[in-house]
Amino acid sequence: MKIDTKLPKVGTTIFSVMSQLALEHKAVNLGQGFPDFEPPQGLRDALTRAMNEGRNQYAPMHGTAPLREQIAAKTARMYGHRPDVDAEITVTSGATEALFAAIASVVRAGEEVIVFDPAYDSYEPAIELQGAKAVHIPLVAPSFAVDWQRVRDAVTPRTRMILINSPHNPSGAVLSAADLEELASIVRDSGIVVLSDEVYEHIIYDGRQHESVLRHPELAARSIVISSFGKTYHCTGWKLGYAVAPKALTAEFRKVHQYLTFCSFHPAQAAFAEFLASDPQHYLELPAFYQAKRDRFRALLAPSRFKLLDVPGGYFQLVDYSAIRDEDDLAFSRWLVEQGGVAAIPLTPFCEAAPGTRLLRLCFAKSDATMEAAAERLCKL
Repeated sequence: MKIDTKLPKVGTTIFSVMSQLALEHKAVNLGQGFPDFEPPQGLRDALTRAMNEGRNQYAPMHGTAPLREQIAAKTARMYGHRPDVDAEITVTSGATEALFAAIASVVRAGEEVIVFDPAYDSYEPAIELQGAKAVHIPLVAPSFAVDWQRVRDAVTPRTRMILINSPHNPSGAVLSAADLEELASIVRDSGIVVLSDEVYEHIIYDGRQHESVLRHPELAARSIVISSFGKTYHCTGWKLGYAVAPKALTAEFRKVHQYLTFCSFHPAQAAFAEFLASDPQHYLELPAFYQAKRDRFRALLAPSRFKLLDVPGGYFQLVDYSAIRDEDDLAFSRWLVEQGGVAAIPLTPFCEAAPGTRLLRLCFAKSDATMEAAAERLCKL
């Protein structure tokens, strides 16, 4: 039987490709964005207790009440915005599910979604599955700042959503309060929904403040904000995230969520509710925790021939390899894993058109031993 694919541009993700190559060549894997250290012991203990206490069946569709209450308290503490526990918070099976449900619940066939390249690779397939079109606006290295005039020029009567990501994957760029004002002026008096991917919200450096759209009342009233427990608590394999949105948007969001996953991992929900209550300092201490890793990694790479771009947030370091080889990033990333013994992620798969830069993404959410092993190899190139 012949199958006409709904996603002709989609193949195996670059993350899976590079991880497989890393295994084949016994390379140090700085490609996929996950820590190689464990979640807090108290959180793991809480998970075990939840399983032993029988929290092993379906959770409520929109998330357990204790967890939603803790999310509301955390959001109020961080951003001065306390969402309604029952009507404005939905717990999801990871941020990727939340992103898909948000897009599917709002975007219709023939409409457009503005995204910024380089963009996380799940955005466009989710848009295309709705029969809609992703409108790509490039962010230019090295700052990866948004050109808001280009955004204004890209808005049409078909624009249904603008998808932002701060701190940004892969560049680490962060949006400012002035950026949010620009965004608000563009969507004001329109039917455009803002989808804000804030999974790295607590991983921000040098005294900066994360400018969540939830800090901006006008934007909060028309936005779906996505967060990730996996990124914040070093447990990406637990696949737990959540969405905060106004009541009307949440109602639409839940219509998709309930038929996509219905509910999410119950023991983890109980564990996070307990841990958020008992150890609220964890996410407040995360900037210092990861800034130390960022600074350590940059110091290890300082003797190398790579040029290190600034890292305002997130846990990725972009490096310019043009002093080592003059070839595109796909070719260089394959050469690096095969000959240099380190797996990295090129930027081309994040973009509609090849960016033409000589940049790679390296993940420093790793133990000191992993960073040191990678740096030793990278400094020999």
